[in-house]
Amino acid sequence: MDRIDYFARAVEEAPQVARARFGYGVELQRAGRYTEAIAQYRAYLDLQEDEGNAWGRLAESLAATGARDAAADAYLAGIDQAIKFGHHSMADELRAALEDL
Repeated sequence: MDRIDYFARAVEEAPQVARARFGYGVELQRAGRYTEAIAQYRAYLDLQEDEGNAWGRLAESLAATGARDAAADAYLAGIDQAIKFGHHSMADELRAALEDL
């Protein structure tokens, strides 16, 4: 069983488990399945407050689909969350990615 199948099964069995949604999103993004990854990141973010990482991954996936405005919004949300949780280097990375958008 590959990692996408593993996480797909985990989400199917327990859709309310945020970490399964996040892991599934990561694997879908790695496979270039950005639209599906976006859905999983959004589901994750609906279930759990994120410290910035998922917002950045969501932004990357949105940018890959051409949704630049939505990607910028996700980067901004990620910057706010990273700062809120004291992850200033992550906030700097997200700012740089936003500038490169």
